[in-house]
Amino acid sequence: MLTILGFVMIATFLVLIMMKKMSPIAALVLIPALFCVLVGQGAKLGDYVLEGVGNLAPTAAMLMFAIVYFGVMIDVGLFDPIVRGILRFCKADPLRIVVGTAVLAAIVSLDGDGSTTFMITVSAMYPLYKRLGMSLVVMTGVAATANGVMNTLPWGGPTARAATALKLDAADIFVPMIPALAVGLVFVFVLAYVLGRRERKRLGYLTLDEAVEAEAEVLVTAGGGGGEETRKSPGGGDDAYAGPAYAADGEGFQGLDPDRATLRPKLYWFNAGLTVVLLAAMIMELLPIPVLFLLGAALALTVNYPDMADQKARVAAHADNVLNVAGMVFAAAVFTGVLTGTGMVERMADWLVGAVPDAMGPHMALVTGLLSLPLTYFMSNDGFYFGVLPVLAEAGAAHGVSSLEIARASLVGQALHMSSPLVPAVYVLVGMAKVEFGDHTRFTVKWAALTSLVVLGAGILFGII
Repeated sequence: MLTILGFVMIATFLVLIMMKKMSPIAALVLIPALFCVLVGQGAKLGDYVLEGVGNLAPTAAMLMFAIVYFGVMIDVGLFDPIVRGILRFCKADPLRIVVGTAVLAAIVSLDGDGSTTFMITVSAMYPLYKRLGMSLVVMTGVAATANGVMNTLPWGGPTARAATALKLDAADIFVPMIPALAVGLVFVFVLAYVLGRRERKRLGYLTLDEAVEAEAEVLVTAGGGGGEETRKSPGGGDDAYAGPAYAADGEGFQGLDPDRATLRPKLYWFNAGLTVVLLAAMIMELLPIPVLFLLGAALALTVNYPDMADQKARVAAHADNVLNVAGMVFAAAVFTGVLTGTGMVERMADWLVGAVPDAMGPHMALVTGLLSLPLTYFMSNDGFYFGVLPVLAEAGAAHGVSSLEIARASLVGQALHMSSPLVPAVYVLVGMAKVEFGDHTRFTVKWAALTSLVVLGAGILFGII
């Protein structure tokens, strides 16, 4: 019964948010609370929630101060040269912009932290998508999938968990997987190219000068109280480029206004150095990540804005993002707390593993790779790697399949995992991009799942799995 209710609870949650019948925060709280009562454990709901909140509190703190830190870095102009460089490369071409999103997300993912990756990627690319009226779910989908592939780096989390759970060396797991992961990353770039061509076909292709002129025209029209601006598209025909297309509503570009009062050009190298030191400290694990971002945010605010009024203004400017993300994380704590506390997640995992036919025993690596897609999407990485992976490894060992192969296969689902509603970083991505979580899920899941299958196929082809 717990197995069935667990799957029904997850399905109900996904359906409601994808159909936009409930907000993600409300669904993350109310649906698990209802199912906790249905399984007869309503009296323990408080304990489950507090345990979930306790487990995710460090993550919430990290995200809160990371948003403040990178928000300040955006305010002072740290990423302006990156945006200008990408703009010069992209030349207002939707195809180049989408490919640039994938490349930027992959590069920034080297720091091993999804939240940081999404904050930097969205900060740099959001203005470009707004300028051309491009689909923002394309940006979030490509960024999440690229980060999911790169999340397999040994310091990213999953590889270290697999090594710990099976008592293996992380290098023995990761290094042989590099060719398959490289194929997966190339596939993400190809996907970005295809999606970019689709956006280019939909919007047309502007030169940089045309895009700047169009932006200026729309901003003038908006400032003069006019309605929607309609102009000829490069491909012919009338295309409506209303306010949102060129940020006439004040979003996007005005946030990167080269003359904004928050810029601190004289402190550029201080801010760049501080960011490099912060990321290096994260990789070296000198202090817990929440502590590093707390210290970094406090130092950035103090040095860049010595006046108390300015500091309060900067914190207030980013309070909306902080509240949305932190609220989503704590709401997710209710979902994970109930799912784990009631035993539903354990029963679901046992059922899935038990459903594997005995004849598939010699192919447990393939089975593990396929199971990693749904299991890492519906479970936390901790739950999968420490709870399910050892069981799969034991089943494989009984049929002569090495635990190394099982561990490598367990990594292939990470491209899909990064869009799971149980991953706090995804709320940073959709929150900063102003995208509904349901829209992101509906668009991204199919492409992310396909990417995971490509990695699995490459692993089998190369004899890694």
